Amino acid sequence: MIDNYQLLEYAKEASHNAYAPYSNFKVGACALYDSGNYYKGCNVENSSYGLSLCAERNALSTAIAAGEQGKLIKLAVFSENTKMCTPCGACRQWIAEFSKGHNVEVIMESQDSHCAIYSINELLPLGFNL
Repeated sequence: MIDNYQLLEYAKEASHNAYAPYSNFKVGACALYDSGNYYKGCNVENSSYGLSLCAERNALSTAIAAGEQGKLIKLAVFSENTKMCTPCGACRQWIAEFSKGHNVEVIMESQDSHCAIYSINELLPLGFNL
């Protein structure tokens, strides 16, 4: 199984592919499933900001498009622009949606360059669930 540091490294690699000509804020994400499969994503901006795609949603969409049937267990987020690059509210809801009731771990680079780990329930305590 991939450890937290490796997952964060995959997110870092994905951030290099980001398309962020407007904000210059490149973000990468890597989603790990209990199947052992992982999926990378990066942010993709658009001049109409509302049409931009966050790295986390890109990684989750990639998993869905690949036919992933496993349970999302961890998701790492990385940006060279800032430590503790937390998912936005929309991404938090996406993570909760695709967690299938599991309290997914969200991994970020801490201020001292280690792994900071928060559960999706900590990041989105009253998320919308059906």
